[in-house]
Amino acid sequence: MNNKNYINNTWIDALDGKTFDVENPFTEETIAQVPYSSAKDIDSAVQAAKIAWKDWTKLGSLEMRDLLREVAVKSRAHDREIAEVITSESGKPIIECLDEIEWIASIFEYYSEIGRDQRGRVVAPVTPRSMSMVVKESYGVVACIVPWNYPLLLMAWKAAPALAAGNTVVVKPSEITPLSMMIWLEKCCDHLPKGIINLVTGFGDTGSFLVEHPDTKVIAFTGSVDTGKKIAMMAAPQLKKTSLELGGNDPIIICDDVDINIAAKGTAWGGLLNAGQVCTSLERVFVMDTIAENFIEAVVDEAKKVRLGDPMHGQTDMGPMVSIMQLKKSKGKVERAKAEGARLLCGGNQPKEFNKGYFYSPTVFDQVTSEMEMMNIETFGPIIPIQKVKNLEEAIELANNSQYGLGCNIYTNDMEKALTAAEDIKAGSFWINDPLTDNEAAPFGGMKMSGGGRELGIEGLDEFRESKHILIDYQIREKDYWFPYDLDEGRKT
Repeated sequence: MNNKNYINNTWIDALDGKTFDVENPFTEETIAQVPYSSAKDIDSAVQAAKIAWKDWTKLGSLEMRDLLREVAVKSRAHDREIAEVITSESGKPIIECLDEIEWIASIFEYYSEIGRDQRGRVVAPVTPRSMSMVVKESYGVVACIVPWNYPLLLMAWKAAPALAAGNTVVVKPSEITPLSMMIWLEKCCDHLPKGIINLVTGFGDTGSFLVEHPDTKVIAFTGSVDTGKKIAMMAAPQLKKTSLELGGNDPIIICDDVDINIAAKGTAWGGLLNAGQVCTSLERVFVMDTIAENFIEAVVDEAKKVRLGDPMHGQTDMGPMVSIMQLKKSKGKVERAKAEGARLLCGGNQPKEFNKGYFYSPTVFDQVTSEMEMMNIETFGPIIPIQKVKNLEEAIELANNSQYGLGCNIYTNDMEKALTAAEDIKAGSFWINDPLTDNEAAPFGGMKMSGGGRELGIEGLDEFRESKHILIDYQIREKDYWFPYDLDEGRKT
């Protein structure tokens, strides 16, 4: 595998030769060195994308469709090889990484088709024998800044619609998980025209160079609220379009009319998937007090069943956290929760059976209040806090009592309750009886401090297109509303 930048379909080192290490969070060993890209590397990638855009944006829709569809075909053909790389640098169980490859293949298939479909519309004319057209045009070079928790999926959510809209892209992956992007480009994108997709690796300063480069026209970012604010400020002087998918602190409401065991299984999975390192993890659980005792017991049982171990093993449910930093953050949040009076029911420790690896046990709290820190910030770890509520009205109020508005979930057999909550809770996605399931044909994104803009669906395509109005008169003719004016004769428009 090429552990280098990918610029204009060529694998190259950073121009100044600088590198940084990539670590396996299971073994704690360095597994690769990759380029630490400077402003010069960024400029090289952006210029390649800028040149490529001139031809790509004018490519016939059928040819573009076939090229993007081939990405999906190759992704599936190399799924195991790519998934193993994701696992090695992220710690995610191999089965979750195989799922990630299938999802990106599906996304490229989807956008390969809709990219050739809705290119604009015809608008009713304001004058006889004329017409108005609205056409959708590409912006140019799109900067995609991607996080570590889903290094290929969240890249595909940006790159696939950007390319389908006629843009070219420069991707900057997380410094924690750059290898996934490298092997995917090597195995799945070698057939694409030169320069339409480029890769530069590095840290925050590398991303800043990309955001501030005068020839990047759109910034698509997934990450923390704090970094999103910085990107918005950096993009503001050039009035660049930004699409920001930021943090979450997603609630789930458990009503008293459900199968408690199923709701507990779904809650445990939604809170512990990828060791809780998911922006839509179930981080605030509100359960009706009439079933709270039995539900809490069931969630604890499910958490204790989760099998920790080697993420390459096909029967591992949860691998290590992605880095020592993320592990320390989870430990700190647990200690503060205990100090604030939450009751620890299970977990809250590093399992003793592992000599290496950034493992943290699935953790469940009850006796939680809305004033506690973990109910107000993004947890991003394998921690499930459970708070009792008296009724749906209280649950809705608490769910809305957050700076975030990414997603929300509910378990209930009462559709009136479900749709009332969906209508009243401010969140970009709302899941009823099916936590965390995405659909590439439906939009995803946040409200409030969870960001702006949408990924997936036709809305995701429109993030990378701008509208132009073209008015056509069938013939060249003088207009009676031109000069000279004569109000006595009556105003004509």
